Amino acid sequence: MDRGDIDVDTLLKILLVLLVVWIGLEVLEGVLGIFAAVLGPLQPLLGLALVVLIVLYLTGRL
Repeated sequence: MDRGDIDVDTLLKILLVLLVVWIGLEVLEGVLGIFAAVLGPLQPLLGLALVVLIVLYLTGRL
């Protein structure tokens, strides 16, 4: 397969997948932005709680 042997349909499918991923990331960023605005000063505590839960799970105490 040479460098220029890609069909137009394949390129369009790749572009469509990239577009869907881009839109998905934009939506996720908006949702996380709203979530972060609601939590406000509780964000560090939530992060700490997640770290504790992961450590407990990895050590088998959860």
